[in-house]
Amino acid sequence: MNSMYAGPKRGADRAVLLAHGAGSDMHAATLARVGDALAAAKIPSLRFNYPYRDAGRKSPDRAAVLDAATREAAGELAARAKLPPERLVLGGRSMGGRYCSLIVGDDEDPVPALGLLLLGYPLHAAGKPDQPRLDHFPRITVPCLFASGTRDSLAGQEALTSAVKAIKGPVTMHWLESADHGYRPKKSSGRTTDDVAAEVAEVSVDWVQSLPG
Repeated sequence: MNSMYAGPKRGADRAVLLAHGAGSDMHAATLARVGDALAAAKIPSLRFNYPYRDAGRKSPDRAAVLDAATREAAGELAARAKLPPERLVLGGRSMGGRYCSLIVGDDEDPVPALGLLLLGYPLHAAGKPDQPRLDHFPRITVPCLFASGTRDSLAGQEALTSAVKAIKGPVTMHWLESADHGYRPKKSSGRTTDDVAAEVAEVSVDWVQSLPG
């Protein structure tokens, strides 16, 4: 698996997995920004590509493949940061964050974690608000950060705020003013995608640092 490790090689008491969204890869600007901010705070992170990306394909792998790849990446991060699995924050953008939440909330073989960092959680597929993806939420007992745009078409503010009530762990919601699912703000807002990425990085690092040592 193609991956990039950043931050200290030893000595950290937590590390963060950053999985990419469906239409992107591990070089996505927001993930790079979060990884750099974590490294500056002396927190290791690992970005990786799902198999379809390394194979040069556009459409994501089957669910079982995405699940296995997410588990493998978490294992690689634990080994490289020299930390037990329960010291890892698992998460990432959209699809990547969703698969991290699925393995942590799995009913048969859940993966331990320090928390879930969900950057633009896709509550439903495009155009399917009546089919929310939250069956696994009641099995999630770790702290979660949801950082979503106020114009996210895959997770409306009201719907997401209501859905996360099913999560057993402590939930932090951070709304990115004027941003859409791709973290792009409206031109009229006066904000740039860079402003949004910087906000996401800052909020993510503060939250990761706030988790129990």
